Amino acid sequence: MSESTDIVAGWQCIGCGRIEAPRDCIGVCEDRRIEIVDAGALRRALERARAAEHEAATLRELVSPLARVHPAPGRWRDAFLALQRRARDLLSSLT
Repeated sequence: MSESTDIVAGWQCIGCGRIEAPRDCIGVCEDRRIEIVDAGALRRALERARAAEHEAATLRELVSPLARVHPAPGRWRDAFLALQRRARDLLSSLT
């Protein structure tokens, strides 16, 4: 699938869904099959994707220390409570 960012304004029939995007023909036309998406739907999907990427990065901030922290003997409870506070802070930043 092509990663083109061209947006072409056109008309869509509210009855049958036919789409037209008038252009001047220069006499060398050749039709090819393309995929068309609604620009508003694409913008909403990209916004949701950016939000999901932000959420994933935020959650990595919690998981990363959890994977690397090695509390000193007898300090497991303190480490757990610190990570729990950090998790609450990160989760509240997502809402």
